[in-house]
Amino acid sequence: MTTKPKILVFAGSAREASLNKKLARAAARVVDENGGEATFIDLRDFPMPIYEGDLEAREGMPPFARKLRDLFVSHPAFLIVSPENNGTIPSLLKNTIDWLSRDVDGRSGLEPYRGKIIGLMSASPGAFGGVVCLTHLRHSLSKLLAHVIPDQFPLPKADQAFAEDGSLLQSWQQKSVLTVVRQLIETTSRLAP
Repeated sequence: MTTKPKILVFAGSAREASLNKKLARAAARVVDENGGEATFIDLRDFPMPIYEGDLEAREGMPPFARKLRDLFVSHPAFLIVSPENNGTIPSLLKNTIDWLSRDVDGRSGLEPYRGKIIGLMSASPGAFGGVVCLTHLRHSLSKLLAHVIPDQFPLPKADQAFAEDGSLLQSWQQKSVLTVVRQLIETTSRLAP
């Protein structure tokens, strides 16, 4: 690729003070500083009902799902920062994935995911940083034919990890984010059309 890889960055949480949004914003800055072009979005700006087949049959894909689908399709790579709820993917993120995976207007539901390069991170005040969720998310996205890069970053004790300006306090945390971001950018540069 001769241009900077465009990477869609978002958290799987709608909370304003979400630790995962903080990590996503910090990671988006690292993307921009290391040869990528981050587009940070907030899933709160794309409200949609819980996916349900009869609702889809009656009303089709919701307008905000269509708008978000277009953003997914237009970016070759994503950086997803997800909380862990009850040991798995949070409902907001799962609902988003499910709506966008539906066929619409003669276009395959795989279109937003197939061949996309995806990096994963999570943040949690707990000791494991949300690592179990990342395993489930990796599996789900792989089933949708996305390429999830090997490196990932679960941030433990995230409630103590950020400075006032939103940056990560510890050098090992900064290095871990940089490792994921660099692998995502390099892989996208090699594999994205």
